[in-house]
Amino acid sequence: MEWYKNLYAGDSIIHRQKKVRWKIMHNAGMLRVYVITLASNENNLLDIIPSRELLQKHYPKKELYIVGLAGDYEEALEVAGHIISDVYRKTRGFDVRGYLRPEGKQGV
Repeated sequence: MEWYKNLYAGDSIIHRQKKVRWKIMHNAGMLRVYVITLASNENNLLDIIPSRELLQKHYPKKELYIVGLAGDYEEALEVAGHIISDVYRKTRGFDVRGYLRPEGKQGV
């Protein structure tokens, strides 16, 4: 699991994102938190995943590149929209993966 350097966060979570991040990394369970990741397939831009799914033993966490956090699903939609708007405003395109991934890191 990798984290975007300039992580996007919803208003309800912005002041506790370090704590939330730590809990997600240590499987401490954040039931009402959603993570926003680069899409798991090339047809989509982003995935919104309830953090409770990450608690499952065999969830493929290793391949996740987390770019945002939100306190509920509606906020996750807003954060995802903000991410896509930022990418479009800065690049005039929708290559979210290309814009957010660190140089030299392909894959997911």
